Amino acid sequence: MAGEFDAHERRVWAGKAEAYDRSFAALCAGAVPALLAAAAIGPDTVLLDVGTGPGTVAAAAVALGAEVTAVDAEPGMVALAAARVPGAEVRRALLPELPFEDAAFDTVVGNFVVNHVEDPVAALAELRRVVRPGGRVAVTIWHGTANRSMDLFGQALAVAGVERMELPTLPVDFPRTAEGFAGVLAAAGWSEVEARDVAWTHRVDPEDWWAGPAGGVANVGLVVGSQSPAMRARIKEEYDRLAGERTAGDGLLELPAVALLATARR
Repeated sequence: MAGEFDAHERRVWAGKAEAYDRSFAALCAGAVPALLAAAAIGPDTVLLDVGTGPGTVAAAAVALGAEVTAVDAEPGMVALAAARVPGAEVRRALLPELPFEDAAFDTVVGNFVVNHVEDPVAALAELRRVVRPGGRVAVTIWHGTANRSMDLFGQALAVAGVERMELPTLPVDFPRTAEGFAGVLAAAGWSEVEARDVAWTHRVDPEDWWAGPAGGVANVGLVVGSQSPAMRARIKEEYDRLAGERTAGDGLLELPAVALLATARR
């Protein structure tokens, strides 16, 4: 049964597929090349992509010749991914209980999904269950301190005078560092665990970036959406001002992103 954190995640993401696809999906896509390379995805790899969102990882893996099954907890994401990646089998499924037999896949990947589950160890143990002996996992989460890609929103909220909102937290958290992330995989029973930072610069139109909070995506969208119309307008005004100070010559924002990438074997 879902706890408070998992129930919160379901509420936050319900109906947000289109807004996410326009805004934050491209940011998360920045980690996909490193994720698939670390997982050694190639022709005929039998792959499970967990938390596929709009199908970004699934599409890239199909292009590499993999046999892809992709799952997501949000029906809107499943619909987007199924339409976008006809070469993959796309289903709805929620961690930490996946509807697959033991050892069903060669490899499992999850791009920014472990940070959206209440019990990361249980989720990673479930990923281990569905991978064959000797099979691999590759997963990403955001770095706890080095990632600055979302800072612009926090700055706009602060300048606008939005009060801090109490949000559910993980019952048992872990350090969002390479060492901390590796420790969670080890606790879930994985072996040969390695973790490292992956950094890139995300370039995006300011209005597409704002579409995330404006569309209610993730916790920042929950905070923005809970404000009065006047305060939402004030936040957008401050966002536009701050974004204008940070755009490059072509009018795009340049946002520094840092993720943690972990790999392991069963």
